[in-house]
Amino acid sequence: MTLTPREIDSRLPVLAPAKAHSTYASRNFGIDCLRGLAILLVIVHHLALPFRLPLGPSLVGEWLPKRLIEAISFNGYEAVFIFFVISGFLITTRIVDLDGDLRRVNVRRFYVARAVRIFPLLFLILAILTLLALLGVPGFAPESPQQTVGGLLSSALTFTFNWYEGRTTYAPGGWDVLWSLSIEEVFYFGFPLLCLWLPRRLLVGLLLVWALSLTPLRALIPPNDEVWREKAYLPGMAAIAWGVLAAMLARRWRPGVHITCAIGLVGACCIVAVLVWPVLVHRHLFRSGLTLMCVGTCLMLLAFTAHPPAQHRPLQWLARMGSLSYELYLSHMFIVLAAVGMYRTFLGETQAWTFTVYFPVLVCCYFLALQLERLTKQLTSSPGHGARRADTPSV
Repeated sequence: MTLTPREIDSRLPVLAPAKAHSTYASRNFGIDCLRGLAILLVIVHHLALPFRLPLGPSLVGEWLPKRLIEAISFNGYEAVFIFFVISGFLITTRIVDLDGDLRRVNVRRFYVARAVRIFPLLFLILAILTLLALLGVPGFAPESPQQTVGGLLSSALTFTFNWYEGRTTYAPGGWDVLWSLSIEEVFYFGFPLLCLWLPRRLLVGLLLVWALSLTPLRALIPPNDEVWREKAYLPGMAAIAWGVLAAMLARRWRPGVHITCAIGLVGACCIVAVLVWPVLVHRHLFRSGLTLMCVGTCLMLLAFTAHPPAQHRPLQWLARMGSLSYELYLSHMFIVLAAVGMYRTFLGETQAWTFTVYFPVLVCCYFLALQLERLTKQLTSSPGHGARRADTPSV
């Protein structure tokens, strides 16, 4: 008897999700720690930029290795790609857990869940950003004559923020973080429709080609077009595609403990290589550092899913930051820009003591994110929303 491709695919073994992942009130400690590391890198990067409060010229820079200082200070962009991969992985896992298969995704429920997760906090942040911009506060008010408050706000609401920056220039620091959210939401607008319309093999093929095209897609952008080189939609979506593919693989393959440890270790080595030796990776891997970062993140996600790690008290703070990553990402620039202003007010342009600002900034970001989490939970507190929100990730 000859079987059609769809019948063959339906007979392949599918692993049931681990019990720890079948309920959305539970969390994966390893994945949360990875998200916590990524958001730390983002916050520190935005604080350590040369025109803000860099670590290198401070007293700490005199006794810490330069390579370590640079790894801590200048990997925020790479960390966003870690977020993209994690987002694709968790969103796909969530769809499969709820609907049984990507081909049976409930589009209405998917869009409602995204809206519940994204919009309450986004609307609040945009209201504050708009107010500060209208008041002319530095770091929030448009500095380029090509940009207006209305243009910033409308592009953020329509998730065309990257197009707006590409046509004008970099947005003010307080607004600039919105570029990654635009990439995510445009991808997730079309993703469930592709799942319904495309046969499984065609969907997998499309995602695979898209994922492998991350480096070539970036290479198509002229080197002098710095804004688009950083914030183009398709390379960011390619990173999300890596996460989707990893989630699909995790459904069908659960390795033993020893193999899990091995792939987790290889994944960690990939990430460390990109963070600590970016020039070597760029030179010897054909400028594929971001692709290697995505592969390393996928390997760690596969390991964390196959055998979820136990919680470790010394790392609980990092996992908690990971669970607050969306709140931290959208709100941290309020704290960063305020800290820069206060430092300059009291210490002027001297950079010897910039290192003293970092821990207080992280603490303030953390407590602000906690308050925002409580507020958004209150705004969305209706039956089912709590469970729906728990594992609905975003950058």
